This record gives sequence, C-alpha cells and structure tokens, in this order.
Amino acid sequence: MDLIEKMEPVIIFSAVIIGLLFSNIQIVADNATYLINIFLCLMLCGLFLEVPLNELKDSFKNVKFTSTSLIINFLWTPLFGYFVGSLFLRGNVDVLIGFFMLILTPCTDWYLVFTKMAKGDLTLSLSILPINLILQIILLPIYLVLFFSTANSMDYSQLAFSLVIVIVIPFVAAQITKLVLNNGLKQKAAELMGSLQIWLLSLAVFCIFASQGVLLFENLNSIAVLFVPLILFFIVNTAIDLLVSEKINFTYSEYASLTMTTLARNSPLALAIAINSFPGHELISIALVIGPLIELPVLYVVSRFCLKIRDSDLFFN
Repeated sequence: MDLIEKMEPVIIFSAVIIGLLFSNIQIVADNATYLINIFLCLMLCGLFLEVPLNELKDSFKNVKFTSTSLIINFLWTPLFGYFVGSLFLRGNVDVLIGFFMLILTPCTDWYLVFTKMAKGDLTLSLSILPINLILQIILLPIYLVLFFSTANSMDYSQLAFSLVIVIVIPFVAAQITKLVLNNGLKQKAAELMGSLQIWLLSLAVFCIFASQGVLLFENLNSIAVLFVPLILFFIVNTAIDLLVSEKINFTYSEYASLTMTTLARNSPLALAIAINSFPGHELISIALVIGPLIELPVLYVVSRFCLKIRDSDLFFN
C-alpha cells in the first residue's frame, strides 16, 4: 500500500475542511456547484477504465464465495440497511436516503487495500469487482424506487437523466478509450486515471462542501445521527461475515475477502447519482461524503480484527 493510499482518509477529510473554509467566499460557493459533476465524471471514467469487464466470467469461478457475497451485498444489506436507517433516521428522509445509497453500493477500489492488510485473497476479491459494479448500477435505482417512491423525494425522469450523465457517458468514454488505444497506452491511461481518482474525488468533495457549507452547519444534528446506524451496520455485518464464513467452511483468506467486500462501500458512485437524481436535496450528498470519514478508520480496525481472528485459532482450523 503506497503513501497516497494510506493517506486517503486524511486527503478526503482535508478536502471537507478546506471546502468549509471556502464556503464563506461567495464567488467560490456560487461556482463550485458547476464543477462537481465534471470531477465525478472524470473519476468514474477512470474507474471504468480500470475495471476488467472482459473478466466478468471470473466472478463465477468460485461459486460459493460469489453467491455468498452477492446475497449479503444485494439482499441482506438493503433490507437491514433500510430497517436500521428507518429506526434511527426516520425524522430526516434526506439523510436516510444518503445512508441507504451509501451502504447499498459495494466498493470497487479501496476494499482491495484493506483486503491486502487483512491478508485476504486479492485475486478472489478482484474477481468479484466487475459483477459488484454492474449489479449496484442496476439495483440502486430499483431499490430507491421500491423504498422511497412514496417519500416525495423521487423524480423518475431525473433519476434516469442522472444515470445517463454519471454512468452511461463515463462508461462509454472509457470503453471507447479502451478500443482506440493499444494495450500499452491503455495500461498507461488506466494507471494515470487510477492515480488521479483520489484527487478528483477530493476536488468533488471540496466543491460540495464549498457550495453547501452553510447548509451543513444548519443541519449538524441531522448529520451527526448518521454515525449510529453506520457503526451498527459495520458491527452486525462483521459478525455475520465471520459466522457465515465459519459455517460454510471458508478458508481464512476467503473470510477476509468476504468481510472487506461486504463492508467497504462505493460512496463516489452513489454520490455521483445522488447529486443528479435529487436536486435541491443537498443533505443526501453531504451524508454520502460524511460516510467515508467514518468508514475508512472502521475498515482499518476491522482488518486488524480479522488478523486477530486468524491468530486466535478459534476459527478456520
């Protein structure tokens, strides 16, 4: 893990603080909104460049691992997430939607970092990446309609437009780039965009908080309550991952990979969809940005917990 990967939580947190400081400068606050989509679309284009969709078939080679992770990520997590979110966030629909979007989108990047830290199976974790990406793009709008169509926050045409802007366009641009460039240039382009992703995300985060700093300070109590359901989600899913892995006779490396695949969330993708799908509901976007500030330290702690499990000799004998 290189220095930039280690510093990701600090970089994102710094972008939040600097954005809040600049929110008092009117010319910055007025213009930051227009830059958010540009930075997010560039970042997602880089993500699609890196994702080996031609290796999608590899996701199904380990049927037991793939089916277990998909059930936890796309069946259990939406149901549990909506339940626990409604329990603690019922008074604020926007924060509830932000929380739900955050936990419904499995991570497609930094979960590999924490898998490596926990001594999980990196090849196995990487194989599940394409199918996680495709399913979250397909299922996120469906779950939003199912759970929030009666919350007076859903605009179906806006949701469809959002998917075109932040998913279809970056995806098509990435595939065209792959077709046009030869293998050497394609690899260099993917590496360059991969190295820029954290900075593009941080610029988008800066713009969000620069444009919405006043709104955040007016709703600090609403954002603070996000901490409880998010921590509860991590605790419950960590326990489920351990119990399920032991029950179905996973190896330790499979267990560590499952844990990181089902805990790490892909907030940049959800953030891009939220900004375009819910205009006028900025608290949804702010909740999605606050999420990783809690998530990244938790994932580090969980990676250490996994290693303790490995060394305890109580499981995976």
